[in-house]
Amino acid sequence: MHRKSRKPEISMLFSPQIPLQLMPHRESRFADFVSGPNSAVVDALKHMPDEPGSHVFLYGDAGSGKTHLLNALCYEVRERQGRAFYLALKRLPKDAIASLQGLEQLDLVCVDDLHVIAGQEAWEEALFHCFNRIREAGGRLLVSSRLRLSALHLGLPDLASRLAWGLRLPLMPLEDDDKLAVVNQRSAALGFDLPAEVQTYLLKHHDRSMTALLQTVENLHYAALTHKRRITIPLAREVLKAAGADQEKQ
Repeated sequence: MHRKSRKPEISMLFSPQIPLQLMPHRESRFADFVSGPNSAVVDALKHMPDEPGSHVFLYGDAGSGKTHLLNALCYEVRERQGRAFYLALKRLPKDAIASLQGLEQLDLVCVDDLHVIAGQEAWEEALFHCFNRIREAGGRLLVSSRLRLSALHLGLPDLASRLAWGLRLPLMPLEDDDKLAVVNQRSAALGFDLPAEVQTYLLKHHDRSMTALLQTVENLHYAALTHKRRITIPLAREVLKAAGADQEKQ
């Protein structure tokens, strides 16, 4: 006699330390970006393919959309038959400096998360020379950081000076309506509708950063699929508690 397999409890599905990635997201594009108060920033980035030699320093909090915009610009340049490269500094091992060689031959180089290497002498020196080569070749450069340039505390003054030559663009936090637009966009990409009452619940009882909200959307979808349950406030409450993210005020 075979025992019927039991579904894992929701509390067993998630770990606060191990974010769930249910499905790969489609390639980032400008058309998918909810700009909110950042329309002028997005417009400036859209013009970069038409401006050889343009350099931009983009900064904003975690989850503000920096990575999306860097990848969207790469996509735009490739659509125009250009050569673009996205470099995520936080994913590179410390000995990966050689990956900077030859980037000046491309039409666009996007360097994400500059704050990760701030204070690392070898990386700062290598990036300084890389940025110089890109500038001399007339290439386009987009660099992102969670911190504004003055707060980065780079050890190499020449690197800070080089970054200050171009545009410095801040990404502002989204208002609640714009956050919900992003949340609905992600749930639609996953193939489900997030009920309005659940959206309101998440904004009231959850970390309001976009990174946390989007992770919860994926967690909710996974829990609903695994347990064959509708997405409701009780399910959202269970998922938040299981992921250690419940911030409901007593």
